Amino acid sequence: MMNQRNTRLLRTAAVLVGLLGVLTMSASAMHIAEGYLPVGWAAGWGVVCVPFVVAGFLSIQKKVAQAVKRARHLAGFFAIKKKVEQAPRAKILLAMCGAFAFVLSALKIPSVSGSCSHPTGVGLGAILFGPMTMAVLGLIVLLFQALLLAHGGLTTLGANTFSMAIAGPIVSWAVYKLLRKAKAQAAVAVFAAAALGDLFTYVVTSFQLGVIDGGMARYLMVFAVTQIPLAIAEGLLTVVVFNVLEKYSKTELETLCVL
Repeated sequence: MMNQRNTRLLRTAAVLVGLLGVLTMSASAMHIAEGYLPVGWAAGWGVVCVPFVVAGFLSIQKKVAQAVKRARHLAGFFAIKKKVEQAPRAKILLAMCGAFAFVLSALKIPSVSGSCSHPTGVGLGAILFGPMTMAVLGLIVLLFQALLLAHGGLTTLGANTFSMAIAGPIVSWAVYKLLRKAKAQAAVAVFAAAALGDLFTYVVTSFQLGVIDGGMARYLMVFAVTQIPLAIAEGLLTVVVFNVLEKYSKTELETLCVL
């Protein structure tokens, strides 16, 4: 069960999301819409994403291997049993991070033409597994949303992947690492990482849209109205989830070198 602090954080996040009407789905609202970008820009963003996605696949294999190796070191005489058990646990956490991103980024409200505001959910995965891992998970999330929810599109998959699954997670990971190195509390570091990663995603999206018509400043101002409260709500919700993981999956977080 959640403690009183987590309950307060969750309620605050829910109020912020509820006030914005994020839970009402709109068929016209999406990431960057299908066909919105010129062919050259759409292809270019796709090419830019390729090395990050490849690095992400390698990162996932490395993270799971590190978890197994560290578990063996911590387990002593029970190393073999722990090795067998630890990889599935790391994979379960990985799948949970993907599901977290899928659910949060599917909650959307219309914003400027051709796009929408919504949480991203990528900060948690970036903190636990690193930013390159989220390039793969984010690509999968965006692909399923484009195919199943008409949220985003296949022609804009590269641009959406770069903003939400590459740029945002890099910022989240860097902020978390810097704050933890500065001896900040885990909750503070997690909140700042999730919120700033969310906001930076929309800075990149504004740039992607702005280079088409020269209206980056306009996009930033319009996005800010909805995205700043959403970023705060996402930060609070991510802290709640992290606190639960810290309580019930502390061993797994230690093997992933998060704690």
